[in-house]
Amino acid sequence: MSVCEISSQLSQSPGLPKSPEGDPVFPEPWAAEAFAMTVHLHEKGVFTWSEWVASLSTELHRPGRAEDSSDYFDCWVEALSALLVSRGVADASVILALQKSWQRAAEATPHGKPIELGNDPLL
Repeated sequence: MSVCEISSQLSQSPGLPKSPEGDPVFPEPWAAEAFAMTVHLHEKGVFTWSEWVASLSTELHRPGRAEDSSDYFDCWVEALSALLVSRGVADASVILALQKSWQRAAEATPHGKPIELGNDPLL
């Protein structure tokens, strides 16, 4: 896991996995990137702190969540996507198309190689 060096209100989000020292930790690099994007967009005024809390809370309380919270950052990405769509910053169909493209790229990438969007056989 990697440790985040960003000081932000977002690092105090309820349920965010923390190191023994209290710093946010991330299970995969993409989770750290999602966190960093959220911090950046919040600091740029795309959404307020209370809007972020409400969006993340909605996702974290959806039925069917993993009992061990292993899907925490999946919820994080869903919350960020929902905010961006509601603000008109992103289009839901474009987000879905990119998700599918990344999945195809992951499935087409040989084991041990970096997953790149260019590996999507449909691109």
